[in-house]
Amino acid sequence: MTKNIRPRRSVLYMPGSNARAQEKARSLAADALILDLEDAVAPDAKVEARGIVCANAASGEYGKREIIIRVNGLDTPWGKDDIIAASKAGPDAILLPKVESAAQVHEMEKIMKEAGAPSKTTIWCMMETPLGILKAEEIAGASPLVDCFVMGTSDLVKELQAQHTPMRLPVITSLGICLLAGRAYGLTVLDGVYLDLGDEEGYHAACVQGLELGFDGKTLIHPKQLASANEVFAPSEEEVVLSRRIIEAFEAAQKEGKGVVLVDGKLIENLHVDIAKAKVAMADAIAAAAE
Repeated sequence: MTKNIRPRRSVLYMPGSNARAQEKARSLAADALILDLEDAVAPDAKVEARGIVCANAASGEYGKREIIIRVNGLDTPWGKDDIIAASKAGPDAILLPKVESAAQVHEMEKIMKEAGAPSKTTIWCMMETPLGILKAEEIAGASPLVDCFVMGTSDLVKELQAQHTPMRLPVITSLGICLLAGRAYGLTVLDGVYLDLGDEEGYHAACVQGLELGFDGKTLIHPKQLASANEVFAPSEEEVVLSRRIIEAFEAAQKEGKGVVLVDGKLIENLHVDIAKAKVAMADAIAAAAE
């Protein structure tokens, strides 16, 4: 279980230098937006993009969507200044790329504190290198501010000298390690992007696989990918109805002192109730965010 009940089914990257795209994103059905200062911005546009992104993040014009700023790495000429500016803008989170150690998290946390980042601003970590994957547990427990792992599967495949395949077998081990570390420390864990915008069937299958593996949602590169992510990573109406029945039956049995609970002929235990409560909480959070 994660410590967050905010829906993060669909988390859309937005190019930091594209002010028009960021403006249009205010009406998109994304649970969260990552305003990107790293991969999506050319070196000679990074300073200008920083101003655009931070102004938008501070605007309060994105409704209930979470706003995350992805900064450049601390080993680049822009990283520290990005973190300082992002901290002053006060987004919901700051996303650090290529995290490979707890020390990087500590350095970022120190910069954020000195820059006056509000208490609501958490740290998200891109997990996209072999060393980062091997240090996943260390990173997950580095600070109470660490709230989310974001899988950088494109970079990871490249670093592993592997290939992109429909079943993603080359990165299954890496995904599993990050899911284990994330769950051990109560983090949200988001699946990586799907690059082929013309392959809707393959993309939908990747969303389903991500759900089955245990991810909370998927990072996206285009608004056309929102619908599938929102559908797949949300509890279905049937699941919510059944979950409410399980909760009610279990509570009624407890009041009557019964040790065995059956719903539709199936034995219900505490773990089923926990899962049911999580589904209902997520459904309620999605409904609240849509209001």
